[in-house]
Amino acid sequence: MKTFQQPFTTRLAYVLISLVIIIFGLFMLKDLLIPLTFAAIFALLLLPVCQLLEKWRFPRWLAITITILITIGVLLLLFYLVYIQIMDFEEILPQLTEKVEKLYFDVQIFIRRNFHITRTQQRVEGKKYLTEFLKNNSDILGNTLSTTTGLLGNLTLIPLYIFLMLLYRDFIKVFFYKTFKSVSSHRVNVVLKKIKNVVIDYMVGLIMVIGIIGILNTVGLYILGIEHAIFFGFLASFLVLIPYIGVAIGSLLPILFTLITKDNPLYAVGVASLFVTIQFLEGNFITPYIVGSKVSINSMAAIIALIVFGSLWGMSGLVLALPLTAIIKVIFDSVEGLKPFGFLLGDADHADVIK
Repeated sequence: MKTFQQPFTTRLAYVLISLVIIIFGLFMLKDLLIPLTFAAIFALLLLPVCQLLEKWRFPRWLAITITILITIGVLLLLFYLVYIQIMDFEEILPQLTEKVEKLYFDVQIFIRRNFHITRTQQRVEGKKYLTEFLKNNSDILGNTLSTTTGLLGNLTLIPLYIFLMLLYRDFIKVFFYKTFKSVSSHRVNVVLKKIKNVVIDYMVGLIMVIGIIGILNTVGLYILGIEHAIFFGFLASFLVLIPYIGVAIGSLLPILFTLITKDNPLYAVGVASLFVTIQFLEGNFITPYIVGSKVSINSMAAIIALIVFGSLWGMSGLVLALPLTAIIKVIFDSVEGLKPFGFLLGDADHADVIK
């Protein structure tokens, strides 16, 4: 029987319409999909621990509960350590206030001498511009606050999602078997195992990068004589979760802190140089060596993924962009018709290019 081949334009239209529907769905359902995605990634990370407890004859529900409680305990310990560091700022708060007031006074004098605007006029104009800014951006601020509040509310459901995903993991696997009936169960298992491995390898590698960057930041700040070096060093390192720009964002707070607490601005220049150097090492050596060997995604695909997921899901999208792209690549590499797209996402430096 002769098969009917649809025209290329028709097939292209189907693809474009499907992409629009998928992107629209990702945006409209972000409050549901973001916590579900985080929960799925955490569930994959916690799966080995849960399986180990089950081998020790713990019931599945109890093994999952213990695993989640241990994870929450570790996170609470980290937040407590951060809280202690923040409380230490109370000791230097009067100094910071005095420095800020002096800086504000110096700026006023500079404006008065160079632009001939009195301090009274500066205050009046400043209040006017601040009022206009708040008036013009009240809707944006309100929407941002409501969105953030809603997202935080949904994030509290993550432990429940993790529990259910781990509890029903066999049930979910059978769902994939039934969905892909034309594919053998062995092949489905292989793809699922690849997805699990790529997520675990990425997250473990990311934790290692955070630790290395945190130590480098802390040592560098300590050598420069910056107070609270551990806090600033690891705060910036945790922002490695946002690829390419995380360390740069994390450097702004210690630079500002140094400008306020140190009389010589060269200290701030030293802090900026430190973070620029570490950013270079992180982007070109540390992350590619530790994470890049596990997640083979080229820079162009990574940047596009960051832009797309960042536009759709905000800060959460920036954090989830690379692991989701790695999962998409595994799926593309496993489907015959999508292998060219998997190749396009892959590491260009190690690709077998036909010349």
